[in-house]
Amino acid sequence: MGKKVTVVGAGFYGSTTAQRLAEYDIFETVVLTDILEGRPAGLALDLNQSRAVEGFETKVVGATTGTDGSGYEAIEGSDVVVVTAGFPRKPGMSRMDLLEVNAKIVRQVAENIAKYAPNAVVIVVSNPVDEMTALAQIATQFPKNRVFGQAGVLDTARFTNFIAETLAVPVKSVEALTLGSHGDTMVPVPSKCKVNGKPLSDLMPADKIEELVVKTRNGGAEVNNLLKTGSAFYAPSAAAARMAKAVAEDSGAVMPVCAWVDGEYGISGVYLGVLAEIGATGLKKIVETDLTDTEVAGLKEAAEAVRAKQADVANL
Repeated sequence: MGKKVTVVGAGFYGSTTAQRLAEYDIFETVVLTDILEGRPAGLALDLNQSRAVEGFETKVVGATTGTDGSGYEAIEGSDVVVVTAGFPRKPGMSRMDLLEVNAKIVRQVAENIAKYAPNAVVIVVSNPVDEMTALAQIATQFPKNRVFGQAGVLDTARFTNFIAETLAVPVKSVEALTLGSHGDTMVPVPSKCKVNGKPLSDLMPADKIEELVVKTRNGGAEVNNLLKTGSAFYAPSAAAARMAKAVAEDSGAVMPVCAWVDGEYGISGVYLGVLAEIGATGLKKIVETDLTDTEVAGLKEAAEAVRAKQADVANL
């Protein structure tokens, strides 16, 4: 039996993620769900009609779901579920402004995942992602290794792009890394950044690196303010799809994700952006990397900021 992946939420983020997953041609089925009647079915029809051109066989299925749990039977037996449901940010909004409104949506989605896809690995991308990941784990009651969030892959991609553009080098020559939370306490890790194997600090002055760190931290808001009608989805969907692919292929790929940290870096009991090995069971293990004292301090600061908010979500 082939693999099945579900994307919950058929907005720009969800539909683009479904497209990327279908075009990988590694799944038998991609299910796209939404509460807007007809939208997921229409997108599925459209995506299926692109198969002959793009040369993939994956079947896309659209399902309308209700807040009463109707329609969720379409996700039955999914190996991976990507949760994009919720409201995107509007210009001037922080990710935190979405906390209460999206908590209700994510809780309801998570409960239906637990009901219909009890063995799935869940990848959360709804904002604020660190808090929504914690909430999804509480609501599904899945083991913590099977619920993680997407942030680091996206933030690292943004950081990589800014470095490549600033130095006018190919993107693939840049190695970068961001940890911590998705937002104000993001911890870009300049000590792990290299260009063609050379430390970034040899190629760029510290103040310029710091400028790119700030630009990365505000990467989503910058896109948001330009679009005016929604938030980023091309880079975010690329990141989410790549994580789902690592699960489906049991690849053991190491990538920065929002994972349950239990003792690593001296931090415990919180969902936080760290490097982890990803496979069929979800999070196989957290990969501790050598960080500078400043970077570890940043990570601990991020952990405390997120911990306070994650404690609140249990009651939302």
